[in-house]
Amino acid sequence: MPENPIPPSPWEYCLYVPNDPRAVTISRRTLRLILTMHGLIRLADTAELLATELVANAVQHTKGPAALRVEWSDGVLRLGAWDADPEPPHSPRSLEELGDSEDGRGLALVRACADQWGWQPLSRNGNRGKLVWCELGAA
Repeated sequence: MPENPIPPSPWEYCLYVPNDPRAVTISRRTLRLILTMHGLIRLADTAELLATELVANAVQHTKGPAALRVEWSDGVLRLGAWDADPEPPHSPRSLEELGDSEDGRGLALVRACADQWGWQPLSRNGNRGKLVWCELGAA
């Protein structure tokens, strides 16, 4: 499929996944398909890395379901992972500080590769949780 310079209108997808390690691969492959169909394949490699880390954290560190949110608006791709745990994510250290440690690399990679990242608590119909998100510009 040919790459469009910038998709003309905003769009949003949400993929709900169970608390299952296989959800990470399903999320990553679904994201690549979404970006390909919208002509944003140039963002796919970095977006896949970021989504993998966000969804893996949601599945690994919580007990409930999770969701991958993908939004495009005004030349910015926003990825988010929702989970049912309202506790904030641990503040990431830099990749240099982590050295060879395997723990804590996920959000450190998000911090290093995304243009912006953050998290926000969510509450709807008595259910609590959080969304950890990051953004990639199209430039």
